[in-house]
Amino acid sequence: MTTNLMTQGASRVGVETKTYFRAADTLFFTFLFPFVMLAIFSAAFSASGEVGPPGAEISIAALYLPAMLAAGIFLSGVQNLAIDIALEKSNGTLKRLGGTPLSPVGYFAGKIGQVFVTGTLQAGLLILAGGLVLGIDLPTEPEKWVTFAWVFVLGLTTCALLGIALSALPRSGKSAAAVVIPIGLILQFISGVYLQWNMLPDWLQNVASLFPLKWIAQGMRSVFLPEGWESLEQNGSWNLPGVAIALGIWLVVGFVLSRITFRWIRRDA
Repeated sequence: MTTNLMTQGASRVGVETKTYFRAADTLFFTFLFPFVMLAIFSAAFSASGEVGPPGAEISIAALYLPAMLAAGIFLSGVQNLAIDIALEKSNGTLKRLGGTPLSPVGYFAGKIGQVFVTGTLQAGLLILAGGLVLGIDLPTEPEKWVTFAWVFVLGLTTCALLGIALSALPRSGKSAAAVVIPIGLILQFISGVYLQWNMLPDWLQNVASLFPLKWIAQGMRSVFLPEGWESLEQNGSWNLPGVAIALGIWLVVGFVLSRITFRWIRRDA
């Protein structure tokens, strides 16, 4: 039984990943979009010079690298899966899969596995582009990369589960993008992705703190921004235990909601 589920999951990861890279719109708006935004922000605001607290100034590109990494995690998990699964419900793909031996566990494993494959590739290429093309100084301390690893894995898993849950919101596949993308854009604007976090009013920071993207972005800033930038955070510190707790809570919420909202077409499944 376990071996069969693992085989199903591994097979679905390959199928889902191939499908992902063959869909031009998905490829652009989830995989390539953070690269495009990093390039735009770097070019548009480079004339303003370095920014940051005294003694900790960095380039605009360095400021937006952790933000785009957080955006990539969010887009790969929430936006990608929410739209993709809603479309599969609408076009009959789930109905066809429901008539095969594929189990819900195998289906979820394929979706989440695809998110990890593409999300890891995206993050690696973003970091390489930042270091090699934009000249960003990357962290050298091992503990920084340990922090990056657990924030990335926890954030991506959480976003994948929330994406599965959010796929139940659109009423049809045609409305999926119109429903999901605005939600994603609003969260990115209020969570310190497109706008510098300390520029947001306190009440908006408090609202953003209710959602996981803010905590993913904060975790990424703690890795890639130099010492001194933590003073601009809401509580004057990176608060990594808070990052872990908030993402852990949303992980559980995402798991419960995905179990409640996801349905095969077949009743007996």
